[in-house]
Amino acid sequence: MTAAEAFVEAVEEDNQTALSRLGSSKSLYADTDGDIDTEPVLRATADAEHAAWQTFVEWADDESHEAAREAFETTAEEEQGHYETVLDHLGDEEYEPQEVPALHEYLRDLESTVERVGAFVGRILASQRSKDQVVGYFVGDADPQTASVFREFGDDLDAQLERASDLLEDVCEDEDDRERAHEAADGAIEAAYDEYVESLEAMGANPKPVC
Repeated sequence: MTAAEAFVEAVEEDNQTALSRLGSSKSLYADTDGDIDTEPVLRATADAEHAAWQTFVEWADDESHEAAREAFETTAEEEQGHYETVLDHLGDEEYEPQEVPALHEYLRDLESTVERVGAFVGRILASQRSKDQVVGYFVGDADPQTASVFREFGDDLDAQLERASDLLEDVCEDEDDRERAHEAADGAIEAAYDEYVESLEAMGANPKPVC
């Protein structure tokens, strides 16, 4: 196992409960404010993809580390493509999200390359769980074509995790760097999970049992 693989495994282990709940059916309930229907699901997905696109554009524009900048640029292009694809399915090309998810507010506050790369990993791990729920929704809605589109988004997340893992090897020069990256990864997952909890509690739902 490489150091990067060990890093990802450790982040997953340290955030096992949060990631499990973010991958539960209640995650989609929280993202749609309790309205699990096609349009709210697509709008919630568009919100997430738009936020990711803008975050990685911002990171790329501000990044001096060449490999990190290139990785963020590539990721921004992928997320822009995801957003535009969701708009096509939504049938509303004018739709533009107004709110930024807590996860991306957290990401945009990070300034160092090491922290950004660590948080990049955390964001991917959280997003993989939510994407699985979106795929599951369209499978259950007897819409295999749309489900397939979101599976492709998941494939892109797998590629992003590989990209982030390569970056970890490049930007983390010592154990202190790895610890900072790990803390940033934890922070990204915690931001997503805290918003999940707040959304459910606001609707009177219990966020703890995994569904």
